[in-house]
Amino acid sequence: MRLAELSARSGVSTATIKFYLREGLLHPGRRVTATQAEYDEGHLRRLRLVRALIQVGRIPVNSAREVIAALQDEHMDLHQRLGTATWALPHGPEPDETDPATETARRTADALMERLGWHCGGACGRPPAAPAYGMLVTAIAALSRLGYPCDVEHLEPYARAAERIAVSDLDLVERCGTPDERVEAAVALTVLYEPVLLSLRRLAEAEESRRRFDGE
Repeated sequence: MRLAELSARSGVSTATIKFYLREGLLHPGRRVTATQAEYDEGHLRRLRLVRALIQVGRIPVNSAREVIAALQDEHMDLHQRLGTATWALPHGPEPDETDPATETARRTADALMERLGWHCGGACGRPPAAPAYGMLVTAIAALSRLGYPCDVEHLEPYARAAERIAVSDLDLVERCGTPDERVEAAVALTVLYEPVLLSLRRLAEAEESRRRFDGE
């Protein structure tokens, strides 16, 4: 397909597609003349991923470029490519090491990882820890400072729910054909489904509040 058709099918303007090409977020098309190129379904799929990263996930171009580079690195196995790609996504502020609550929060996070048998945190002996582990430590520290429950017993139900969600996520990924498509799907689902999870949680809380407290 030519650039105009690629734009029409992807919903991305030709100017934006040219920007993605210049930034290395989209691989060049097959040159047919000095000024024209042809694009295929791979370009369309990649455009959808880039759009999910930048327009939906609000990921900076530099971070999106890191994700794309990980997708293209065929020297890594699928698990390594998935990890590298998702680690490049934004993960919020790092734990404040000057805050006394941080060390306590890290011990709680480590105890939770150990109970779950997870191997991507700080206590697993496999550095570096996943960026999301730092997010967890920061969140636990904030809960602790504000006096809300944040011990392992209170956190474990959330973790078990996350395990079930992870199974659903990876089930979707496995349905994709090639390793490249699987990595792209994993990244896109991470970006696109997190708002779904947040909205469903808020709706579920509203429904549970109605069931428990309506009329009191």
